[in-house]
Amino acid sequence: MPVMTEQCARRNTIYLIAATSIVRMFLAAITGLGTGESYYFRGAQQLHLSYFDQPPLFFWVSHFTLMLFGENAFALRLPAILFFAATCWLLFLITKKFYSAHAGFYAVLLINLSAVFTISVGMWFQPDAPLMFFWMLSTYCIIKLFFPERDEFLQKSDYVYKWWVLAGLSLGFTTLSKYHVIFLVAGAFVFCLLSDVHRRWITHPGPYIALIINVILSLPIVIWNAQHNWVSFLFQGSRATGGGTFQLHIDWFLRSIAGQAAWLLPWIWLPLVWQLFVLSRSSHPKEKFLFWISVLPVVFFTVVTLWNDLQFHFHWQAPGYMMLFIPLSNSVHKFITEGNTRRKRITVYWLRTSTAFTLVTILILGTHMVTGFWTWYGPKWFVGLFGEKVDPTIDGNDYTDIRTLFEEKGWLTNDSIVAGAVRWWMVGKVDWALRGKKDVICFGENPRNHSFFIDPKKSLGKDVIVFSRNQQDLVEWNVKPYFDSVTQLPDLNIMRNGVAELTLQVYYCKNFKIPQQPADANSHLRRMVIYRQLNGMAPYGE
Repeated sequence: MPVMTEQCARRNTIYLIAATSIVRMFLAAITGLGTGESYYFRGAQQLHLSYFDQPPLFFWVSHFTLMLFGENAFALRLPAILFFAATCWLLFLITKKFYSAHAGFYAVLLINLSAVFTISVGMWFQPDAPLMFFWMLSTYCIIKLFFPERDEFLQKSDYVYKWWVLAGLSLGFTTLSKYHVIFLVAGAFVFCLLSDVHRRWITHPGPYIALIINVILSLPIVIWNAQHNWVSFLFQGSRATGGGTFQLHIDWFLRSIAGQAAWLLPWIWLPLVWQLFVLSRSSHPKEKFLFWISVLPVVFFTVVTLWNDLQFHFHWQAPGYMMLFIPLSNSVHKFITEGNTRRKRITVYWLRTSTAFTLVTILILGTHMVTGFWTWYGPKWFVGLFGEKVDPTIDGNDYTDIRTLFEEKGWLTNDSIVAGAVRWWMVGKVDWALRGKKDVICFGENPRNHSFFIDPKKSLGKDVIVFSRNQQDLVEWNVKPYFDSVTQLPDLNIMRNGVAELTLQVYYCKNFKIPQQPADANSHLRRMVIYRQLNGMAPYGE
């Protein structure tokens, strides 16, 4: 691998960002939405001050791309792709400032080789892409103050306050993206507290001006939560505390570590974790700063799994890992240019192998997502080892057969018929298949965002087409009490390239009504959000 000049490194970084963005745009256009993306779709259709489980920024931005490009996956995902491209450029600039342009190129290359960043953050319609961009932009602004190019800049009040105002604006947009902002602020504060040179910022008005701006920009979240019994804060808080009896779960903890390694790719995750250890031992102010900005989200969301089941949210540590690509890229550059021949050979082989693996994996999985060709020892075979029978990649396809069914039966244009499902994620798949043309009622105990998108009272007296996925027990308990009759229709096959990949159960439910009030105060009906709404109560809380 030839040694680049500084100018060449900058140019190659631009080429790399452009090329990967074009690939993501292509993939965004040809692949369907995942369950989480489908669930978020209605939020992009309807503008609110904030939302149940996420701040509003990514909904707002995608709302306008939907207006520009229509209701399609490309329009929903385009903001994420552009945000990630800008994030990569900021990553290059910060790495260049701390180390070199060569290291900056390797930082951008490595983050694009890591699965969680190159696909999940870099393309999917979810809050992580704007979070990463504004996290990185906030960091860039703070670096301009903590590590100015010339010390005399800090003697100029216009320089200092300009960058603190910009930091405040960026922090505000970080908060509007995701609640992770608290770790960025806390990390910068701890760094200042422990650094003799930077401790003066604690008593300087600049940081507090930035925090005030942050609070002002965050008011939509506060106002919405105040109007809805602080439900978003309580929901996210329960994920940290567990909300129940404290009990250690080593299995959850180990699953979290394994999941992080898998999402980042193990051969990239291990060097990143090693960099965290190296940073902790460094006495260099810039590396101490990187340590405190990166360590808090990584450690917090890993340790929490000891008592709380965060399930498969292995990407919550991603902002911290993102910062670790900066020192890792410097190590890579040193190994290639300054290391011994053996170390250089191993590093170059590692880069080339990682690049090949990511490219081949994206090619194979992307093709399989669209065509379903990989039937021999593919994803379906793998999950079958754990008792699953359905290829998980089918959930990354749009359930267009649902819309076809509605069109064939004349339900799509029938105002007396709406749709429903028994779980929040299935509601999202139905909603996206119908492109929001029908209200979709969630007959589950926790509809999340859907509770605030539709008013179930408006559907009283209508018939509801309810979908389930081998969840007949939930239909029995959660659906039947709300109707005069529930008739199971022929199953609906979700097709991919002419092959039935998934079977959904379909129920025609007549006359949506308020069920008779159960005598038992602890009845599961009373716990259902839809029951509360139909009886004039708030979806969550009192």
